[in-house]
Amino acid sequence: MSGLPALHGLRVLDLSRVLAGPMAAQVLADLGADVIKIERPGSGDDSRQWVPPTMVDSPATPHDESVYFWASNRGKRSVTADIAQSEGQALIKRLAGQADVLIENYKVGSLARHGLDDQSLRALNPKLVYCSITGFGQTGPYRELPGYDTIAQAMGGLMSVTGNGEAQAGAGPRKTGVAVVDQMTALYSVIAILAALRERESSGLGQSIDMGLLDVQVASLTNVGMGYLATGKVPRRLGNRLATVYPSDNFACSDGELMLIVGNDEQFRRFCTAMELPALAQEPRFARNADRQQHVDELDPLLRAAFASRTVADCRARLDAAGVPAAPINDMAQVFSDPQVLARGMVQPVSRPDGSSARVLANPIRLSRSALRPVQRPPLLGEHNADVAQGWPAAPTA
Repeated sequence: MSGLPALHGLRVLDLSRVLAGPMAAQVLADLGADVIKIERPGSGDDSRQWVPPTMVDSPATPHDESVYFWASNRGKRSVTADIAQSEGQALIKRLAGQADVLIENYKVGSLARHGLDDQSLRALNPKLVYCSITGFGQTGPYRELPGYDTIAQAMGGLMSVTGNGEAQAGAGPRKTGVAVVDQMTALYSVIAILAALRERESSGLGQSIDMGLLDVQVASLTNVGMGYLATGKVPRRLGNRLATVYPSDNFACSDGELMLIVGNDEQFRRFCTAMELPALAQEPRFARNADRQQHVDELDPLLRAAFASRTVADCRARLDAAGVPAAPINDMAQVFSDPQVLARGMVQPVSRPDGSSARVLANPIRLSRSALRPVQRPPLLGEHNADVAQGWPAAPTA
């Protein structure tokens, strides 16, 4: 690997809060960018207040120990500035004049009232890439409405296809267990930022990026959305079962749950052999995936009986050996003790200001020649005020 991360030297000004914007800036920081986060004096990013849980029990400064804040702000510098005051506006303009990228997620029009909108700042720095993240984008009838992840999940159709079907226990629409729309928006934003930086190499100019959570959610409907556009049929909830292949569902073993996906007919034959169900492989009703889909109600109880008499470990060993995709449904303790997760270094230690250490999630990107920046803790609120008072300080070492 080379000595420097891929984005070493890139300057990013982060005016965003909560998750989508901060996560986008965090990904850029992990890749080597120097990220300065602007926060409200006294309170900081909204997510600093979302406690408990905190990183330590009974912290002296809970806003510095919010687990939510730690999840999307590692490796940044924190500077406090009041955008409603001339001093704060002047500092942001000074930093934006030296930045490559600015990320913000204020309501449409909010920053324009303070002279901090894209046109005003790119007049000072024509090379600036200015990324705005909102619930509904900068145009359209909803542009001024507030939006959070679950609002986009609801309006964008994700909730309608997530959760148990009407005939199942606990039927009804459900949000996902983590804020997937915020995270997808963060990653789309990083892609857009890198594309704009690449274009800047030839044009010499920055540009504005308009990201909306609802747009991202609708785009992420992928085959489900395309299925509706092609057929006009509104898809129904199926719980953990896939609409395209079967067997595909969670199955109760004697000591836990296992998730199974049989992706093709050959896998089904291997599955039947592994689970000692040879007659099913010869049954015309189940020979092809289309047949199995048509006869799910007949096949399903036969499979559940086979799983119920075995342990998760036994079923997994059989299916792994047969090359059939299956996995235990792990809780968090099992995830973070899984040998594959540990081998890939997905949990990393970081040093804290008091000399103690904490465990944090790692970035999953692996580049063959460029290292990621070593994992760093999130900043204390206003920790870097003095460093940034006169403008952008020297870039941190890799």
